Amino acid sequence: MNDNPPYPPIDPTTFDLIVIGTGLPESILSAAASAASKSVLHLDPNPFYGSHFSSLPLSDLTSFLTFHSTSPSSSSDGQLHDFTVLDFATRPLYSSVDISNFAPQLLHQHSRKFNIDVAGPRVLFCADHAIDLMLKSGASQYMEFKSIDATFVGDGNGNLWTVPDSRAAIFKDKTLGLMEKNQLMRFFKLVQGHLAGEEASKVSEEDLQTPFVDFLNKMGLPPKIKSFILYAIAMADYDQGDGGDLLKTKDGIDQLALYSASIARFQNAPGAMIYPVYGQGELSQAFCRRAAVKGCLYVLRMPVTSLLIDKESGSYKGVRLASGQDIFSKKLILDPSFTVPLLSGSSSPNPLQRKLPLFNFREDRRKVARGICITKSSLKPDISNILIVYPPRSLFPEQVTSIRLLQIGSNLAVCPAGMFVLYISTLCSSDDQGKKLLNAVMNTLLTIPASINSESNAAVQSETVEKGKPTVLWSALYIQELSLGQVDFICSTPMPDGDLNYNNVVDASVKLFQHMYPDEEFFPETVSSENSEDDGGVALET
Repeated sequence: MNDNPPYPPIDPTTFDLIVIGTGLPESILSAAASAASKSVLHLDPNPFYGSHFSSLPLSDLTSFLTFHSTSPSSSSDGQLHDFTVLDFATRPLYSSVDISNFAPQLLHQHSRKFNIDVAGPRVLFCADHAIDLMLKSGASQYMEFKSIDATFVGDGNGNLWTVPDSRAAIFKDKTLGLMEKNQLMRFFKLVQGHLAGEEASKVSEEDLQTPFVDFLNKMGLPPKIKSFILYAIAMADYDQGDGGDLLKTKDGIDQLALYSASIARFQNAPGAMIYPVYGQGELSQAFCRRAAVKGCLYVLRMPVTSLLIDKESGSYKGVRLASGQDIFSKKLILDPSFTVPLLSGSSSPNPLQRKLPLFNFREDRRKVARGICITKSSLKPDISNILIVYPPRSLFPEQVTSIRLLQIGSNLAVCPAGMFVLYISTLCSSDDQGKKLLNAVMNTLLTIPASINSESNAAVQSETVEKGKPTVLWSALYIQELSLGQVDFICSTPMPDGDLNYNNVVDASVKLFQHMYPDEEFFPETVSSENSEDDGGVALET
């Protein structure tokens, strides 16, 4: 008896491009190919859009992380009359998944009201590549955003310092002395003059190639101001004082330019950063909608089981679906979850042996530690949507990476009224190191119920209760693998990176498209229809 669901037959059976997975890079690529008049079939074994960039209810998030933290075995490969059939396998992309529920009855009651990001924290700077792409492609008409209200820098004592990221913010900041304000104003004026091409403010080519921290030292900025600039505005990932992965002055100034250009770019968004209503999974859906308008065919809940390879040439021909149907295309894009086990032994045709090393995914040596917490009170009274940055060494001496925390409230439709979702992330080299960094932030800002802490932390716990810190209702800690996009006759897309914005993801998608279709324009200009601004939402209009 066939236990497979009644998968519908797909017609036609031949396409220019097949895309497997609806993560953000795959969705951008399917929309771009459709806009270039390519016939595209977009498949996803999941019943939702977004894959590793999705926003999910609590129960679905738990299932997703659990499924992708194991590696199901694949069935054996076979031979057809014309093809070699290679069965897909999925590789584990998450590890050390630790989910704790301290209010099961309350959260079960509201489970479907959550839209939890798998790859948080993540925001859009109002002048970054992702915004420009949404405007150019027309995907912006399917989305609404709201502003991140404030940015803070935190320390190990629970203090949160407002980041003075504009002239107005510098004047209002009561924690900065008059000398610090003047130094910061002079520095911002110098950078703005350099970007405007003013000869008197031009930064030398020699300085542009030196470490940004050295340039800040040369400008005579004090440690506190340097920390704000390096980690909360330039968004440096690593300690800029230990000679490791140092940010160049040119890159630091470019990031300052992006930050400055982002402030108040859109109506109802006074800050530099915005966040999608209903979560970041809406980005993938917006590009999928754009693709569908241009003729892309979508089939969710459709597992893809095998790759079809020509016996003689070793070249890609198509895929086999769980329904048993074979679908053919000129090109294929794979979600990073998928891999093809290498064949071994002399039975493999020589052309195939030359092609198969494609499927060795290029791994990034680093990992991303991600944490999600749900609370019933805000970290800052009367402010819902905030970003907090913990610079290296700010929590404990061995902390060599920045840690970022994004708190989102119910006005962004990601959780029930009166609750807040906190996303934490940091780069790490091991699971243990990543968990230590996440726990350091949680212990500093939150009251963690006893069952998650050891007895040795009881004193810390009682102290945090007295300080009125938000209590964790639910938490998920996990480590995510990093993989880089890869191109050839089969393309694989990258995993979500450790950045706060989407620029690298967008840039990788552009490069993949240009490799596949070097003679095609990446999204011809479109005129988007007007967006509604009800509810104080941010509509992306130039």
